[in-house]
Amino acid sequence: MISKINFKLVNKVALLVVVSITLQSCFVAKEYKRPKLEETEHLYRTDNLPQDSLSVADISWKDMFTDSHLKQYIEEGLQNNLDIRVAIQQMAAAEAYMKQGKAGYFPSFSLNPQVSHQELSRNSQFGSFFNGGITQYSVNGNLSWEADIWGKIHSNKRAGEAGYLQSVAAHQAVKTQLVSAIASTYYQLLSLDAQLKVTNQTIVTRENSVETIKSLKESGQVTQVAVDQYIAQYNNAKALKVDLEVAIFKTENVLNLLLGRTSITVERGELDEQQFTTEITLGVPANLLRNRPDVMAAEYGLVNAFEMTNVARSNFYPSLTLTATGGFQSLEFDQLFNTNSLFANLVGGLTQPVFNQRKIKTQYEVAKAQQEQALLNFKKSLLVAGNEVSNALFSYQSETKKIEYRQEEVEALRQAESNSEILLNNGYANYLDLLTARYSALNAELNVIDSKLQQLLSVVNLYEALGGGWK
Repeated sequence: MISKINFKLVNKVALLVVVSITLQSCFVAKEYKRPKLEETEHLYRTDNLPQDSLSVADISWKDMFTDSHLKQYIEEGLQNNLDIRVAIQQMAAAEAYMKQGKAGYFPSFSLNPQVSHQELSRNSQFGSFFNGGITQYSVNGNLSWEADIWGKIHSNKRAGEAGYLQSVAAHQAVKTQLVSAIASTYYQLLSLDAQLKVTNQTIVTRENSVETIKSLKESGQVTQVAVDQYIAQYNNAKALKVDLEVAIFKTENVLNLLLGRTSITVERGELDEQQFTTEITLGVPANLLRNRPDVMAAEYGLVNAFEMTNVARSNFYPSLTLTATGGFQSLEFDQLFNTNSLFANLVGGLTQPVFNQRKIKTQYEVAKAQQEQALLNFKKSLLVAGNEVSNALFSYQSETKKIEYRQEEVEALRQAESNSEILLNNGYANYLDLLTARYSALNAELNVIDSKLQQLLSVVNLYEALGGGWK
């Protein structure tokens, strides 16, 4: 008897499965295709470098940067930076959602052991038969499965995968930004060191000049006004030294924060030692689609929105759900697991939404609007990327030219300073000429250091703009 019931049950389940597969073949959710992007054709505003398949972004930061201290700090930052660790946790959460989406194909099952006792009225229909009370023991298993007729579960799965890949790209973007921030802060620190070195040399020179101008005053060649002017210039250099020391202290703290550690003294090299052995190449603009993490994240966001539109569209169609309940029921506990206590119930049905206060249509319209918004964000991320590449490259080329002019300016002003000092000592020049020459020479030297810094920063910015640093 039981085998006959089971055979009938299996036949019904098989029939429903065949029907669901047949219906599923009638409709397949749309497949995502990358939209045509005219923006990639003229992203870079430059004709100075050839655009080929190679890009400096394909080079690891370990090969991009040559300073051993800097490479050590980047490695440390990638391990300990708090933003990186937050991004990793976001990836873990997105991965959990992705796994949940993949599990959508499987049925849900719950087990429910239960004991129920019911007191019946003696005057009721069943009270006289059961002497006023019934105790029932049961162990029920509930199985539910929804057939993916319209591709809703499949689209949910792909949306979860896109969300996970978007979190991975976001993590890569944080890595790229962190590498750039560490390198930029390190170079700024070296620049401040170089400025402090020049300032210390200037302080020594001006201290000697104060003694010299005092001697000239005693010999009657200059007045007290000249002495006061020299003393003021000497103290101005000492005040500049204090400002630089404060800036160095704060910049060290910024670097320590990026490395995820407490504030300590930072070991470092020198500005003149910094160089890039890697050739600067842009690659074709389309490379940004695979190199720029923020661009990749924007596209995965578009994929996610596209799949959610598929899900919203499938809600207009009926859903097929199979529900099965089975287990043991008995009024006597010792007879609970007897074959006579077995029961089973199978329900299969289609649910077609008719009136639901416009919720399904609203969800679909919102999903389409969000998909269009994701597409616009994707296109905007490409335009921003191209703009950043163009700006960084132009800055690099401009600072390279500027350094030559700055160095020639320093040489000319140092020569003017030397000549003015000789003429002043021999009574052929005014002390103001020497003061002006020294002031201009110091500013010119500091400008040379700043131009070297800007050149380094422009390379770092170009590396980040092209999507380098996360590989």
